[in-house]
Parts: sequence; structure tokens; C-alpha cells
Amino acid sequence: MAELRLGPLLRYTDGSCATVWVETDVPCTAHVRCSDGASGTAPTFRVAGHHYALVTVTGLRPGTSPSYEVFLDDAPVWPLPDSRFPPSVIRSPGAGDAVRVTFGSCRWAAPPADGKDAVCPDALDTLAKRLAADPDARRPDVLLLLGDQVYADEVSEETRRLLATRRDLDKAPGSQVADYEEYCHLYYESWLDPEIRWLLSTVPSFMIFDDHDIVDDWNTSAAWLADMRSTDWWQQRLLSGLMSYWVHQHLGNLSPAELADDPAWAAVRDAPEGTHALRALAERADADPSSVRFSYRRDFGRVRVVMVDSRAARVLDEDRRAMLHPGEADWLREQVLADEGAYDHLLIGTSLPWLLPHLVHDAEGWDAALCAGERGDRWACFGEWLRRGADLEHWAAFPRSFTDLAGLIGEAGSAPGAPASVCVLSGDVHHGYVARASWPSGGPGIPVVQLTCSPVHNSVPLTMRIGFRFGWSAPARLLGRLLARHGRCPRPPVRWRKQGGPWFGNQLMTLTLRGRSAHLRLERTGTDETLRTVHETVLTAG
Repeated sequence: MAELRLGPLLRYTDGSCATVWVETDVPCTAHVRCSDGASGTAPTFRVAGHHYALVTVTGLRPGTSPSYEVFLDDAPVWPLPDSRFPPSVIRSPGAGDAVRVTFGSCRWAAPPADGKDAVCPDALDTLAKRLAADPDARRPDVLLLLGDQVYADEVSEETRRLLATRRDLDKAPGSQVADYEEYCHLYYESWLDPEIRWLLSTVPSFMIFDDHDIVDDWNTSAAWLADMRSTDWWQQRLLSGLMSYWVHQHLGNLSPAELADDPAWAAVRDAPEGTHALRALAERADADPSSVRFSYRRDFGRVRVVMVDSRAARVLDEDRRAMLHPGEADWLREQVLADEGAYDHLLIGTSLPWLLPHLVHDAEGWDAALCAGERGDRWACFGEWLRRGADLEHWAAFPRSFTDLAGLIGEAGSAPGAPASVCVLSGDVHHGYVARASWPSGGPGIPVVQLTCSPVHNSVPLTMRIGFRFGWSAPARLLGRLLARHGRCPRPPVRWRKQGGPWFGNQLMTLTLRGRSAHLRLERTGTDETLRTVHETVLTAG
């Protein structure tokens, strides 16, 4: 009899249909049956000896929240026997309902040692416990997970012991994951956590990768990539990371209509063994980033979310350096500007912050100028060394892309039928803050804010806390201007001021969007394993 190995994960939802992702231990047919009669069925597909199904559930009705069960070949497998959690549901918001978007990034999922969490309580775990304790509480309508869902380069002791049974850890990549099977273990370690498993079964989730999903500082520069490609382990690691991301995260980001038009999905789904087709897709993505798109757009009523791939879509050649290759940049522009007046709020999700503390922004722009040869070869060598050592690879390290994004946001916020707010949602930097942008030469008359929230579950070194606090200060701004002057960097087209933070610790942000109003709340875990509100603000009153 088939058994459920991982999942279910509730992924895409739109009010009339939803997708539910599962992994099983053998080939079978997966069924999802809702309490109101909505249902869906899908056969499993196979990748690297693993069996998965993505079930499209149809017949849902807006304004309802039916519970659901999962069957494999007609045998019930979800909910689990003797589950202590409430039934998993598929909620379909009604017209005019508020949209609650909860987001964060950087979840190191290693289980606590001896019951004690070395990096304080997990914010997603804590959210799940709160929701499970009060089934009638208002849940997020969607979870946006903005990168580092798994850490391929920072594994737990338990994972290290498993890797040691498979290969010699004295040989590269050592105690980092090396292949698809080892990536699967990371997802088991993360998503089989009972609280997380239930949460992801009942709250729709959308995801994008960041560097640790592959390796720290992934695609920092052309020189970095050349060094990685010269090793004998990188190619297998990259392809395995992209393949496992596509299966576990990317598929669920797509609507049933997008899946129906996706030749890669058809090739993997319909093959007796989809590994070859999926590996070919990963190889294309590595050779030519413009050939595969991991970015996507979702509309939740009158809230538009555009999730941007700010890792795999880069152009790294120093003379053409860009966060997004031209085709990706054109796609982003099209999604933001399409359907004038069709949305009240624009959320741009990018794992890396657009607006940083001023000193960090200026240091990254200065370093980019040095690497481009603005001060000669010796400074260029120093710039590359510094770029890698200090992780200077956010939007500010791609000055033209930073400027282009500022221009696009300014255009969207100034157009007829402009939204009430534009929010850039990011993580990566292991702290949270709110920064509001303004345009010196005139720009949007609406709030444009950078909302950064990280980590969900990770540590924050004291040096990082001190550095980021200092980075917002007046002396830091002066130092930043001196660096920018040395690099002959033009002034950025936008100004920004910190309006909240920096906050450190495991945390989540929630945007509540109703009509043209927007409310932000940041919650942080405490040692008592509860989420406490540390910041609330009204971004726009509507």
C-alpha cells in the first residue's frame, strides 16, 4: 500500500481551484477530496527514484473553507492517524475580503538538540502552534517564503552523520549536500517538522530561492562562478539544487493553466522516469539563464504579487552586469504595468533587499565601480576580494538594475490608476526593517516601502547587529558618501529613510490589505515560544 512520504503542501489557490503537492513512497494515484465535494486526482511522476504528485483540486467556491483529505489509491493517508492538529482546509476568500500576506526568509530547519533550540524558537513553528490552538483565528491567506528554504551549505549534525554514511566528508564538498538525494533529505528535515507540515498543508505558500538553497553567495560575480566551475563537484551540486527546487518549490508556484502550457512539466510528468528531462532543464538554466524563468506573478483579488528571481537570472559579465537579464527585466516590467488600474497594491518579492542601510548601499555601489575598473586594475582586484568577503551582491551591487527598478516602481506609482502602495518584500540580511522611498525629482505620491524580514529561524551574530545598526546612522551616511565619491558613483535616483527597525531575532511580517488600505505587523518569537508584536504601522489608510 502506498504511503505518504512528504506533504501535503497546499500551494496555488485562486478561489475556484487549488494545487496540492505530495511525495509518496511508490507509484500510485493521489486523490484530494474536500468536505464540500470539491476534488482532484493525479498520478505520481518520478524523479531520481522519488515519486511525486501535484493534484489540481477543482469545484471550490469563493467564501468557503472546506476541510480535505488525501488518499493514495483510495487509502486515506491525510490527516495522519491520531493527529493533534485541526483539519487541513482550502480557504477560498470571498470578493472584497481582506488579503493577509505573511512573509519571511532564511529558515534553518535543523531540529533542536536535546529539546533546546540553539537559535531561539522558529517563527513558522510558533505561528503554526498559535493557529492550531485557535482554529477560528484568522489565518494568513498566503505565505510568501522569500529564500533559503533549505541550507545546502550549512547542515545539521544529524544531516552530517547521514552524509558521512554516503561518502567521504574529507573530500569536497565535505559536509555540504552534493546530489539530489541529499537535497531530498534537507526537505524531509524541514517539512516533516509536525507544526510546519500542518501549516503548509492548510495555508497556501509561494516560494523563491536565495543563495543558501544552492550555496552561499551564489552568482556573486563572473570570477566567483568561474572558480566554482573549476571544481569537480559544483556542476552536480548546482543541477541537483535546481532540480530539487523545481520539484519541491517551483511547481507549486504555477497555476494549472501555466502548468498546462509548460513543456518541461509535460516532459517530466509524462516520462516513466523524469530525471533526464529535468536535468536537461537545469543544464539550460545554467548555460543560459534567459532560457528558464523561475519568476512568477500571482494576483490575490486586487493585490498583485510579482516574485522576482534575483539569483539565477543575473548577468555576471562585468561590462554587462545586471541583476536581471534583459528578457527577465522586460518580463518584470510587463507584469508590473499590465492591466492599468487592475490592482490596489503591488508587492514585489525579491529575496535580496532593494533598499539597504545607507552605508551598505554606498559600499556596494563603490565596490561595483572598483570591480568595473573605475580606479584601475589593482582596485578592481581589491574590489572582487571585498565583494566576496563581505557579501556585497545585493541590488546596490548592480547599480543599473537598482536604477531600473527605481524607475519601474516610480512609473507604476505615478501612472493613471496607480496602486495605493508599492511594497518591496525581501529577506536575506538576518534582520528586519521598514524603509520608505522618495524621488527627489518628483515621483509617486503613494507610499513606496522596503519591507525586509529575516530570519524565520537562524542566528544573528553580534557583529552583524552592530554593523547594521551603524549602517543607518548619520556618521555611516557620511562614510558612505565618501566611498561613493571615491568610486565616482552617481547619486541614486531615490532617497529613503528608515521608518522602523532594525529588529533582530526570528520573525515574520504580515501585511493586511483591504481595499486601498495597508497595515503592517512584525512579530518576533520569544523564549516562551510565542509570537509577540514588536511593530505595527498603517502604510496607507485607503
